[in-house]
Amino acid sequence: MGRLVMIFPLVVALVALSLCVENVEAAVSLPSPVNLEWHYYKVHNTCDDAEQYIRHQVELFCKNDKTIAPKLLRLLYSDCFVTGCDASILLDGPDTEKTAPQNLGLGAFVLIDKIKEVLEQRCPGVVSCADILNLATRDAVHMAGAPSYPVLTGRRDGLTSTKDSVDLPSPSISWEESLKYFKSKGLDVLDMVTLLGAHSMGFTRCRYVVDRLYNFKNTGKPDPSMNTTILNQLTKQCPPRTKKGQSDPQIYLNPASGSSFRFSNSYYSRVENHEAVLGVDQQLLSGDDDTRQIVDEFAAGFEDFRRAFALSVNRMGSIKVLTGKDGEIRRNCRCTNAVKNCKA
Repeated sequence: MGRLVMIFPLVVALVALSLCVENVEAAVSLPSPVNLEWHYYKVHNTCDDAEQYIRHQVELFCKNDKTIAPKLLRLLYSDCFVTGCDASILLDGPDTEKTAPQNLGLGAFVLIDKIKEVLEQRCPGVVSCADILNLATRDAVHMAGAPSYPVLTGRRDGLTSTKDSVDLPSPSISWEESLKYFKSKGLDVLDMVTLLGAHSMGFTRCRYVVDRLYNFKNTGKPDPSMNTTILNQLTKQCPPRTKKGQSDPQIYLNPASGSSFRFSNSYYSRVENHEAVLGVDQQLLSGDDDTRQIVDEFAAGFEDFRRAFALSVNRMGSIKVLTGKDGEIRRNCRCTNAVKNCKA
C-alpha cells in the first residue's frame, strides 16, 4: 500500500470532523460507538467550566515541571491499554496496577489529585477521574507542541485494579508482536506507528536497553541495527547490569529533544537513522511497507504526524470506557467510593 493510500483515510477523517468541531488545530475521528459526548459536563449543565479548570491546573504545573506531558502520556497509555480508560491506574493499594513492575516510575499523580480536589470543590461528584486524565493529557501535550484536539467526555471510573491484569509489552517486543498487541486493543498499524511517537519526549531506564547494548537476542553482542553513535552514547550511560541492587539511570527516550521535552517528529528521523533508544521503536524499520512508509511520512512532515497523533491518542482514549450506570464517579482518584478515609 502506498504512502498516499495509507494517509488518505486520516485526511478524510480530519476534514470531515473539522466541519463539526470549532476552535481546534486538528479534528479527530469519532471513536468506537460509546456514550461519550463533546463537552459532556457543559451539555448536561453539571460542571460547565470543568475543562477550563483542568487546563488552568495543567498550565500551573507545566510552568514548574516540563516533564508533565510525557508523564501524563505514559499514565494514559498504562490506563487505557490494560483494562480500558477507567482510571484504574490511579487507584492506590498493594496489588493495584500502579504497583505492577511495568508501571514502576509512573508520575503526575499529584497533578491529577490537585485537579480532582479543585473540581470536587466546584462540582462535587460530577467529573470522573478518567475524564480528568484524558483532558489533562490533551492539554499538557498541546503545551509541549502537539495539536489541541477535542476529547469526548462522559467516562466513569472503574471499581477494581489489580497488578495481575497488567499485560503491557516489553520495550524489546518485535514489530509483529507489537502490531498484534495494538490490534488486540482495536487499533491499527497507523495508530501503532503514531502512538509510539510519544517517545519523542520523556525518559526510560537503562534496564530497558541493556539487552540491545550487550546481549542482543542472547548473542553476547550489541543489536546490529544500532547506529555506532547511539551505541557508544548509551554504553557510557548504561553500564552492564552485573550486580544486584545496581543503580538504574534514567536516559532520554529521544536525545534530540532531551531536556526541552518538546513534542516533535525527530523521533522518526532517529528511527530512520538507526538511532532509536528502545528496541520496539527501531523495530518499525523491520515492519511491512505500510509501516516504513508511515515512518517516512512522519519524518518528512511534522504536520502529518501532529494531526495523526491527535487522531490516534483520541482513539486510544476510547478503549473500553465505562459510561451510564457502569462504574462510579470517584470522590478521590486514589480510592473507590467504598473506601472510607481515603487520602491523597
